[in-house]
Amino acid sequence: MGATVVDVSDEEATSEPQQIRVYLLDDHEMIRRGIRGLLESEGDIVVVGESDSAVEATSRIPALRPDVAILDNRLPDGSGIDVCRDVRSLDPSIAALILTSYDDDDALFSAIMAGAAGYVLKQVRGNDLLDIVRRVAAGQSTLDPSVTAQVLERIRSGPPVNKQLESLTEQEGRILDLIGAGLTNRQIAREIHLAEKTVKNYVSSVLAKLGMSSRTQAAIYAVKNTNSD
Repeated sequence: MGATVVDVSDEEATSEPQQIRVYLLDDHEMIRRGIRGLLESEGDIVVVGESDSAVEATSRIPALRPDVAILDNRLPDGSGIDVCRDVRSLDPSIAALILTSYDDDDALFSAIMAGAAGYVLKQVRGNDLLDIVRRVAAGQSTLDPSVTAQVLERIRSGPPVNKQLESLTEQEGRILDLIGAGLTNRQIAREIHLAEKTVKNYVSSVLAKLGMSSRTQAAIYAVKNTNSD
């Protein structure tokens, strides 16, 4: 009798596709339960972790390495946008969706600068959220290019900025430009060949000299200044 031939390719073809791994961040337990139930009812999505604080999410998400992190923008101890920036500086392969109750151009711009793949209102329909999760897990961005362009144009055409730019050193000025280009501290460190901790110190100095309290303010300043000529 001849030997039985097993077609390995057929067996592989019938294997189930890998599930999309999702992390949830929202300070309301009922919202997390609702989103978890929606996602996991589909079979191709699994929630691998959740939390109600920005601090906890920032430490847990890189360790769990989900495909998609759904991040509530407004939290008692921070924002989903800050979590997005911090997480993606450690692992750019993690796609982030900012979930918010407010349609806010400033928040949208901040989400774009932080590297978010999507900006979703909490009023989103369930089927639409499922579609968005699948799309960003596949490497797509759901940010409308026309909306992004409108936000940037509004910032460029805003009122004149203050004249404190001259107080920055040449290196600080270069780092400000890179912040305006949307780079994280880690990316800036690679770009100008400095330690990430050194870059963080430079960023703190830039914020202090410009009288600003957040990286987003510095990014907006840089965009305005670059396009003011």
